[in-house]
Amino acid sequence: MEYRQHQLDNGLTILAECNPRAYMSAFGFFVRAGSRDETPEIGGVSHFLEHMVFKGTPNRSAEQVNLELDEMGSSSNARTGEESTVYHAAVLPEFQSQMVHLMSDLMRPSLREEDFETEKKVIIEEILMYQDQPPYGGHEQLMSSFFGTHPLGQSVLGTVDTVSGLTAHQMRDYFDLRYSPGNIAFAAAGDIDFERLVADLEKSCGDWQSFPANRSPEQADYQTGFECLHKPVSNQQYILQLAPGPDSESEERYASRVATAILGDDSGSRLYWEFLDRGVAESAGAGAYEYLSSGLVLTYICCGPDDAQENINRLKRVQNNFSEKGITQKELDLAKRKIASHIVLSSERTESRMFSVGAQWLVDQPFKSVTEIAQIYESITLEQVNDVIQKYPHQNNMTLVIGPRTDLRPAS
Repeated sequence: MEYRQHQLDNGLTILAECNPRAYMSAFGFFVRAGSRDETPEIGGVSHFLEHMVFKGTPNRSAEQVNLELDEMGSSSNARTGEESTVYHAAVLPEFQSQMVHLMSDLMRPSLREEDFETEKKVIIEEILMYQDQPPYGGHEQLMSSFFGTHPLGQSVLGTVDTVSGLTAHQMRDYFDLRYSPGNIAFAAAGDIDFERLVADLEKSCGDWQSFPANRSPEQADYQTGFECLHKPVSNQQYILQLAPGPDSESEERYASRVATAILGDDSGSRLYWEFLDRGVAESAGAGAYEYLSSGLVLTYICCGPDDAQENINRLKRVQNNFSEKGITQKELDLAKRKIASHIVLSSERTESRMFSVGAQWLVDQPFKSVTEIAQIYESITLEQVNDVIQKYPHQNNMTLVIGPRTDLRPAS
């Protein structure tokens, strides 16, 4: 495989991991635009805009967009998060140019008023759907409580009120603030003709006008506490926690990921043996997530209401032991092998490689191959993991419990 990179005069970055032996080609526009870039008045506009991109362009109607995607036999979708919006597709290599031109056209949507009002109803239904699904909007409430007034605490979907109040004019203004070619990368992986890729993107995107699209790098002032979200219709109790962790630019992020794998991987972790193996919870786990200037560790437990208070207490004991005694060399070796295996297995999928290429650009990191990433994890030492556990103790967190019980209390 060969990594290639090019930048158009207007700032659009083109990245590709070329593998002539691959059977597929995967492509994605990665935009540094997410909920942290919104003001409270336009909450949810990034996700709403993601929907509107597929509603048509000056050159194609929504029906023509969908028909062309189907004619190529593509697998396509989009996703919006706190810091990015990604539009992606995978096709057979012979459709490379057609897909590049279609995706490029989509990145300059019409944003028609009539489409906007119709899609607004779809977005509101989506918000209400997630509020009805366990854990009933708990993640959004927890993020808001944990980050306080920091932009990372804003809901990706927005609220019924903010989406209802959005106008097409506000969306167009937001598009003109964030969708600058210098704020966008086109990532590709698989069987890629790179010279043709650059030529196609130059033809389709070379006339996009560049403008500044800065983002505030302010660090979050993390909040701690204990909250309850009463959901009497729920048959289970959900325990969600957020604790501070390394940010996306910190070299400690790798050690933190290893630490959370040891604590809360889906098999063989401390939470697995403490909760799932004992039969006191349906699920339990932990994971590290990094953002610009801020990071977090999410811990979650789903269990029967009768077990909830003891599980809150049990989790605190596990976390105290984790930070006070650290991990063992045996745990470290096992975690590194599992992580390395996951990295290698996921690299077998062309789309996974495309997402890896684009995700590294999103956090402004130089490209690393599968081998280089695996080597980073292999080099992690016992001291590094124990240091990061000490620096970011998981018991210093914001906890949200969701379910039928209203009498739950912080761990004793």
